[in-house]
Amino acid sequence: MSSAVLVLNSGSSSVKFALYRAAGADAKQLFSGQIDNIEYLPQLSLREASGETSERKLKSFPGPGRTRAEALSFLIDMLSQRAGGAGILAAGHRVVHGGAKFREPVLVDRDVLAVLETFIPLAPLHQPHNLAAIRALLDGAPGLPQIACFDTAFHTTQPRLATLYALPRELEERGVRRYGFHGLSYEYIASVLPDYLADGAQGRVLVAHLGNGSSLCAMRERRSIATSMGFTAVEGLVMGTRPGSLDPGVLLYLLQEMRMDAAAVSDLLYHRCGLLGVSGISHDMRVLLASTEPRAAEAVDLYVYRAVTQAGGLVAALDGLDALVFTAGIGEHAAPVRERICRGLAWLGLEFDPAANARDGPRISREGSPVSAWVIPTNEELMIARHTLQVIGQTGS
Repeated sequence: MSSAVLVLNSGSSSVKFALYRAAGADAKQLFSGQIDNIEYLPQLSLREASGETSERKLKSFPGPGRTRAEALSFLIDMLSQRAGGAGILAAGHRVVHGGAKFREPVLVDRDVLAVLETFIPLAPLHQPHNLAAIRALLDGAPGLPQIACFDTAFHTTQPRLATLYALPRELEERGVRRYGFHGLSYEYIASVLPDYLADGAQGRVLVAHLGNGSSLCAMRERRSIATSMGFTAVEGLVMGTRPGSLDPGVLLYLLQEMRMDAAAVSDLLYHRCGLLGVSGISHDMRVLLASTEPRAAEAVDLYVYRAVTQAGGLVAALDGLDALVFTAGIGEHAAPVRERICRGLAWLGLEFDPAANARDGPRISREGSPVSAWVIPTNEELMIARHTLQVIGQTGS
């Protein structure tokens, strides 16, 4: 128990957490949960490894700007008591953007935090909230080591051409390039691919991380060689509230003809497009699949169409395909979406198995299919725990 680490994924009004301990060269989860409504009336949900869950409302924490720090302090004390009074050795954070500078997890001090703050314009939906938790612990628990684990880091193995936009060199020098995201999820999938694909894990694999945020990653030898997201997490596939790839001329039209300012355009792109914008009903794929509204069906159609056509481009980057993997909320649970994407990629030699897909796999292609298809649950929290333990020297891996 002396090797317990806290994993945090901090959002605008909530913090997801998990507590892990070292287990040989790996990590084992002890607790997980979430604190919601931090700024108003915090509510804690706690799930133990046994599956038992509990919820409780917490007294609002006084003082402007101190709420998150107070909530995290309470969380650390509570988890330490639940874990038999053992202290928490470190906190590992999901941080969406590490820019070109950070290619692996890093121990955070105030100087590192200042650099990470310069990436906020590149990920305005997530980065400020990720960093808020780090800042709160630097203030409230200054002796606690904190490790930042980046969603961009996994994609730093890509060849240079995969990272470039056809823009003037001076813009690239300012950091305008393709980064890619969902890297912690892809890194976890890469780590477990041999358990499913055996020697095929080293081949040409396309992973579809499909959720409220969606992207694709082309892997060879379990390393990222191309991905659908780019400079920000807006590019690529249709998502819950983000449009995916968009003609830049549309933005010029919004600015020049509709007289929208930058804040209005940002709100549109991050909060009012994607499945929600097309359907006018919901960003939730489950709601849209259950709906009889034509606009809901069209939103799903567009989601699938973009996934299939952009998958084709990444297959070209791989020079063929050996395996397709679905993961994340939609990828793991929306069988109709998986089926339609697989059938759209049948030209690659993927022979789909409807019965296996209906029971969520793990293999959803027929035995002997030239291209196999799989459903593999992701685990970003475990990936962060592993990195955190490695950085503080608590595992041998």
